[in-house]
Amino acid sequence: MDPVDASSLNDLLAKASRAIAAQKLASAEQTLRQAVAIAPDSAEAQRLSGIVQLMRGNAGMAVGFLRHAVALEPGDFNAHMNLGSALFQCQYPDAAFASMRRACELAPDASAPWYNLGRALHIARYTEEARPALERAMALDPAHVMTRMTLANVLNGLGDIDEAIRLYRDILHSHPNHARAWYSLVNLKTVKLDDAEVRHIEQLLERPTLSADDRVWLGYALAKALEDQNELTASFRTLQAANATKRRFTSWDIEAEHLRIDSLIETFTRPLPAPLDPTLGSEVIFIACLPRSGSTLTEHILASHSQVEGANEIPDLSAVLQGEARRRQQTLAQWAPQASAEDWHRLGREYLERTAHWRKDKPRFTDKNLGNWSLVGPALAMLPGARVVNTRRDPLETCFACYRQLFGDGAAFSYDFESMAHYYAGYDRISRFWKERFTERYHDHVYEDMLADPEGRIRELLAFCGLPFEPACLAFHKTARAVRSTASAAQVRQPLQSNTARSARYGALLDPLRNLLRQLGEPS
Repeated sequence: MDPVDASSLNDLLAKASRAIAAQKLASAEQTLRQAVAIAPDSAEAQRLSGIVQLMRGNAGMAVGFLRHAVALEPGDFNAHMNLGSALFQCQYPDAAFASMRRACELAPDASAPWYNLGRALHIARYTEEARPALERAMALDPAHVMTRMTLANVLNGLGDIDEAIRLYRDILHSHPNHARAWYSLVNLKTVKLDDAEVRHIEQLLERPTLSADDRVWLGYALAKALEDQNELTASFRTLQAANATKRRFTSWDIEAEHLRIDSLIETFTRPLPAPLDPTLGSEVIFIACLPRSGSTLTEHILASHSQVEGANEIPDLSAVLQGEARRRQQTLAQWAPQASAEDWHRLGREYLERTAHWRKDKPRFTDKNLGNWSLVGPALAMLPGARVVNTRRDPLETCFACYRQLFGDGAAFSYDFESMAHYYAGYDRISRFWKERFTERYHDHVYEDMLADPEGRIRELLAFCGLPFEPACLAFHKTARAVRSTASAAQVRQPLQSNTARSARYGALLDPLRNLLRQLGEPS
């Protein structure tokens, strides 16, 4: 390349980088096309083109650019790191981790590759492996807030609650207005804020320039802090405001959900073909549940057994079913009635292959994805030897607990009482259908019943799963394992608490929710 072209290329790459930093993606894309025209073999032009596609949400296109960048400049740790991010978004975790680890090898003293690796491992539920990567990133760049936030979340999941609290408080010491850190600290459920901290959050919420996201984080944090101070009316009003803000940026269609439940019931009312292997999936214990219904506790009890690995909220069941829907270009309700015994067997084998790493140390494992409750029919068609534990809790307590909890993704139903009540009613309707349809393979594990008779209900749970009783399941709070649910991680490491019900304390404030549930046939 002659000096003039080299200078032009550098100017174009610098211009594209500025546009990317300003999130002016159309401008960046146009500039990069000019750069590639001058220098098709510019690794940096290919890498930046990949980043633009990542930012556009086109991870598949990004992979192509970034693979080209790595081939052109195999020693560029940024290209490997960005390729890892693109592969991870495309749901190729093994390839993603390989690229991210290569970036760490190429730049062992740079914090970004270690942070990206640790964050991806955390998201993919490899919590133990995430910790050292994030600790390395923090040692290299102690001021990076998101490294400390992610590490604190990991430590919470691993049961190191005191260290998680220390990290959150360190962040707040240097960044006292960090809304997400305030929420994360309070969301541990074991930390109570003092009067000065509560007042500080109230003052932050009074700022007219506060972003909507920060207003939501701080609103949920303040609601919990006020509840701890027994200021229940103020807590409820704060919670209403936070949910209303969240609802403005979230949509959920009650009628579409009704139709989804109807179609599933209609589809699986039909007889399934006789399975090729009735024992296929005997390794699997599906936990079906709504959020905040005691499912993390149920899984922790089962994972305290010497034969059971707790896999947490893994995505493999829905991924297999969605993959089949894409292959057939049909919805589940369309293709399931046509599926043969061979089709269901193939899908079951695919699921077991995807989840094989959860059986490396123990022969059984739990899958408690929060979408399992509506997918029991296809799950048991694929894996006729599996068992389903449906964790139930009082309808009002479940709905209010969801309303009080700020979720990451997939809980758009939880931000107003009407949507929450209808969602619960749909869950209840199809759960009763599954119980009747799969009587021998479906078990209701009721949270309140377990509080009243822990040993009896835990023995019953283990017997249903085909597991011999082990005392460790009664002393579940002593079990050391990674727990994915941030909201429950600290709670399941305590003995059973009998005071978790909250609805009575809020009295008439919850009457609108009570009335909705009654109208929908849910006594509460």
